[in-house]
Amino acid sequence: MHGANRLASNSLLECLVFGEADGLPGVTVDRYNNLLVAEIASYGMDLHKDALYQALLDELKAHGEQIDGIYERNEGDLRAKEGLDQYKGWYGQNHPESCITEITENGILYEVDVENGQKTGFFLDQKYNRLAVKKLAKGRKVLDCCTHTGSFALNAAAGGAQSVLAVDISESALEMAAKNAERNHLNIDLRQADVFDILPKLRSEHAKFDFIILDPPAFTKSRKTFHNARGGYRQINCEAMKLLPRGGYLASASCSHFMPKEEFRRMLADAARDAGVSIRIVEERHAAPDHPVLPDVPETEYLKFFIVQII
Repeated sequence: MHGANRLASNSLLECLVFGEADGLPGVTVDRYNNLLVAEIASYGMDLHKDALYQALLDELKAHGEQIDGIYERNEGDLRAKEGLDQYKGWYGQNHPESCITEITENGILYEVDVENGQKTGFFLDQKYNRLAVKKLAKGRKVLDCCTHTGSFALNAAAGGAQSVLAVDISESALEMAAKNAERNHLNIDLRQADVFDILPKLRSEHAKFDFIILDPPAFTKSRKTFHNARGGYRQINCEAMKLLPRGGYLASASCSHFMPKEEFRRMLADAARDAGVSIRIVEERHAAPDHPVLPDVPETEYLKFFIVQII
């Protein structure tokens, strides 16, 4: 099992199985300390999930690792298309009482709710992109849009940012971000707003930032909505670029595989023209190494993360 072979890192926080890239189509298994969180979206793999889970537990045990429970997040729309039931809950009889655990990533503590959190509870694929933000944030005034539970904002604060404003449309996400900030003794300001509204509003308020992070949810989950989604990405990136001074940085991400990397790069160029600025790409990044890419399966290269500078 390819995903289990990555256990050599002895990490307590990683994606153990990443679907097709690990030879297990439709299967995602993430690890949070002593918990595994699984999602199976294909009929064939669902038929063999008992054997799959046991193989994972055996492999982990062979590495001296103890797992206390497997939580299933089998609630995605793809299961319905495969004729499978949609549900979430503990697998088997042995499991802890709580669905909440605490993790450490890049030296920062987070509370993770594997039952109600996004995806399997946390966005593991952005681990090293958050670290890149942390390294670039020192002394800067940072705006983190679509902050969710504050991970990019907290990395910026931990990296020595002069100030951090974290924005999200979800009140519950901001409540969790506030708890995470308190847990880490880090100071960030929080504001509830839609990303499409807040960027022009901040410009009208003459707000000053020199580092902006855009990590929105997937604007498109099908080819039919690609052009509308591209327009949405173009709009928010243009507004962010208008907010930044010359020399400022923009970190921009897309997690939809329907937005190819080269198209995302062209979108950034279009947004810069709309904003009346010039940009240069400083870094072009992707998902963490525990989300490998198969060249013949473009869906595995779903995450794009560009850091650009206004020049």
